[in-house]
Amino acid sequence: MSTELLDSSPLGALELALQEERRALLDNDVLALLASTEAKVRALRQAEASPPDRSAAERVDALRQLNQANGVLLARRRREVDWALRHLGRVESTGTYNAAGLAGSRAQGRSLAVV
Repeated sequence: MSTELLDSSPLGALELALQEERRALLDNDVLALLASTEAKVRALRQAEASPPDRSAAERVDALRQLNQANGVLLARRRREVDWALRHLGRVESTGTYNAAGLAGSRAQGRSLAVV
C-alpha cells in the first residue's frame, strides 16, 4: 500500500474517493459509486475549508486529471445505458426543453417480438 493511500489530508481523502469512484465505474457498482461520490464531496468540502499550499499544485493537477478520466468513464456508462434503454423502447431524450425549462423526453413503444 502506498503512502498516498495512508494520507489523511483532504487531498488524500479526495484521491482515495476518486480511486474508489473509478473502481465503481469499472465494476458497474452503483452502490459503491454513490458512496464514493459522497466521499468525494466531503473531501472537496474539507479541501475548500483548508486549501492546500502552492507546493501541492502538482498533486492537485494529478487529482484533476483523475477526476476528468472518471468523468469520461461516467459519460461512457451513460451512453451505454441510453443505448440499452433506446433499444428496449423505454425512453428517448428529445434534446429539447419544454415550456417549464425542463429537458423533454418521450416514451417510445417498441415491439420486441412478433406474435
